[in-house]
Amino acid sequence: MSDKTSFSQIDFVPAKAEDYEEVMSISGGIYNGLDYLPFRYHAWLKDPQRTMFLAKCEGKVVGFESFLLVDDGTTAVVEGLRVAPWMRGRGVAGLIQKHCLDILHSDHPEVKKVRLTRVENPPAAMLAKYKVLNSKAVISINLPADQLETSLKLLESRVDNLDTSKHLSVLGAEEILKFFDESKTRKDLLLGGFLVQGWLALTTQKSNLNLLLKRKIVWIYSHSRESGDSERSSEIATACGGPQTYLEEFLSLGSPPFPVPYSEQVYCLEIDLFGNDPSHAKLHVLQQLKMGAQGLPEGSRVVVLLYPEESLKAQLDQFCERLTPFPLTWIQLILEMDI
Repeated sequence: MSDKTSFSQIDFVPAKAEDYEEVMSISGGIYNGLDYLPFRYHAWLKDPQRTMFLAKCEGKVVGFESFLLVDDGTTAVVEGLRVAPWMRGRGVAGLIQKHCLDILHSDHPEVKKVRLTRVENPPAAMLAKYKVLNSKAVISINLPADQLETSLKLLESRVDNLDTSKHLSVLGAEEILKFFDESKTRKDLLLGGFLVQGWLALTTQKSNLNLLLKRKIVWIYSHSRESGDSERSSEIATACGGPQTYLEEFLSLGSPPFPVPYSEQVYCLEIDLFGNDPSHAKLHVLQQLKMGAQGLPEGSRVVVLLYPEESLKAQLDQFCERLTPFPLTWIQLILEMDI
């Protein structure tokens, strides 16, 4: 397929393994050096549920995008969009997105929705097509290898006085499937009903859970020991005198650390947080950090990305005080469009 533009002709072709270096050559600086595509590109090529394609101009790669079929094949999640620096602002991204929709209409007519995640302030043209389903905060921490142990001890000292009735459990595959199958009330933990892992927004359908189970994610669940199914929230007085309702349950997902192009021996650890209780959140962050650190090669630096509800941002910022921040300030938006 080709599209005419004011500068030349854009051709779209399937992405292949041998295109890797050229795709990486247009990807410098993406996500402030925390780009996940260098690590995932070849694995994505082997995924039968994913389609990857390139935009080419005069034989050179000038753009890339992929989509993953989820929700039993009825939704396409778009990931990895990028345009070569010298082609940005010239309408190439729009052509790529149009090509993506053309593929979905022709090859996957069963797809009824397109979903994606964006950082804050998407363009007005995008908001005219997509509806914002929810948003989460993004907190970034930079932990050099020689500061990791000290940083963990600092965080441990800050949770020593927290409510010890919070019980944390690492969930296995069967427990994860049972968790969402048995209790609809647990979906209250998920903003908009979406389970977001990194930047992949999914519903809790079994096929989506099975997809996540292949990713070696650490799933941690906690609840207050005294809470039962009939009572899943409590009211805590706030500084302003009004009550704040906290869910008695909390869930977190921790990705295996993966290498990023920011620098040599730098890894990224993503921790997705579901729930609104700050004491639960702090315990989860600490436990996920401890478990994630075990998967780091010796001498590695790790950049940690936390994705909490926006109501937790101030308290988690305070919890991480005196740790080195990474230069990244985002809000994560989940957008969806009917097609």
